[in-house]
Amino acid sequence: MTETLFLTSDDVAGLATPAEYVDAVREGYRQRGEGAPAEPRTKLLNADPKGMLTSYAAVLPDTGAMGGYMYAAGFGATDAWFMTPLFDAESGEPLALLDGASMNPYKTGAAGAVGVDALAREDASTLAVIGSGAQARGQLRATATVRDLDSVAVYSPTRENREAFAEEMDGALDASVEAVDAASEAVRDADVVVTATTASEPVFDGDDLSPGAHVTAMGQYNPEKRELDTTTIERATYVPDLRKRATTDAGSFIHALEAGVVDESHVHAELGDVVAGTAPGRQSDDEITVFDSGGTGIETVAAASLLHERASAEGLGTTIEFLPASEALTGRD
Repeated sequence: MTETLFLTSDDVAGLATPAEYVDAVREGYRQRGEGAPAEPRTKLLNADPKGMLTSYAAVLPDTGAMGGYMYAAGFGATDAWFMTPLFDAESGEPLALLDGASMNPYKTGAAGAVGVDALAREDASTLAVIGSGAQARGQLRATATVRDLDSVAVYSPTRENREAFAEEMDGALDASVEAVDAASEAVRDADVVVTATTASEPVFDGDDLSPGAHVTAMGQYNPEKRELDTTTIERATYVPDLRKRATTDAGSFIHALEAGVVDESHVHAELGDVVAGTAPGRQSDDEITVFDSGGTGIETVAAASLLHERASAEGLGTTIEFLPASEALTGRD
């Protein structure tokens, strides 16, 4: 029998800063670039009641942890529930089980920021955000830790939402944050563009991107849906979180592939390859780059391990017990 820590959303709240999440996730992607195992998400769709059961996983040997996400969305409750199991990468024993929803914007934002740090120009100071929800907030807070931002323009279709986002984030960051009335207004002249939406169709025109811009797209992981148009993919050095995603659920790339504007060789490298230095990142100031972030076990395990360590040090959480299979399968009464 082994003792495992169960961590609620309240347990993990505030345990790490955006910068600490970014450091942990960057280290996770470095390990991926050096061969750490990770697989894209698997989605099981249910028609009635309509819902989705999703899972993905990664092993981070140097972090000493492995695990991932399993979550349900939709079904009768029309909500989402995130569970994050974390295992010891040496012994295989379960370390923790986390209520993973509250860390989601932080770990996903950290992945986006690692993409910005690896691919955006060093002097990038203007940012456009398309979207105004929790994920957009997470992306902005994390990106502000890797680039010295002067100004941020945010657009989302609902005026009240984008204005509330701008007011909140303007007070939270050193940068000036302003709501604008069109995606094109936000994207033009932006050094970095972040899309964090639930849109099914492209959220800006790729012709509006300035030379040297970087784009992080994180809102879609569905072959039928896309945040980026074919122009953006065609113009850009394209870097996904996992190469396998490019032709399975990276809708923006799949649409560009089907339109014939790119082929599979257009995938430059995985993010981990760039972080680890096994593939080059940006090679010129005028180059347009894209990081397609669909979500992986890499950032999930990295973030969960960070939270587990902090919670253990602070005596947080509840201990639960697991039997190893050698005992559980012996027919005990």
